[in-house]
Amino acid sequence: MRNQKTSTFEDLTAWQRCRELRKKVANLVKSFPKNEQFRLVDQMIRSARSVTANIAEGYGRYYYQENIQFCRQARGSLYELLDHFTVTLDERHIGQKEFGEFRTEIFESIKILNGYIKYLQKEKISE
Repeated sequence: MRNQKTSTFEDLTAWQRCRELRKKVANLVKSFPKNEQFRLVDQMIRSARSVTANIAEGYGRYYYQENIQFCRQARGSLYELLDHFTVTLDERHIGQKEFGEFRTEIFESIKILNGYIKYLQKEKISE
């Protein structure tokens, strides 16, 4: 199952891309009001962390189907994060421009993750 180019989940483009998004989210929420600390901030951090954690856990499962399932959960967390960003926009913690930039990054991450899922599905069939 392992490609010569990847020796750990940290080598996966999908994980690397989502890690960058996770760091940007963590940096952004530092400026949110204190009353959002245990509500929106906590939810955004949890969903962003869930993405990379699920990619890593799936990689460690060694079975294609389990890896695919964890990647699908990661994809779900990306969509959850997008919803949190709509709340962030609606509550005026960010502007439309910043929302658009994060939205684009989320969809680019989904696209890369979908490519990885397709790769895993193809490898599973050829197994």
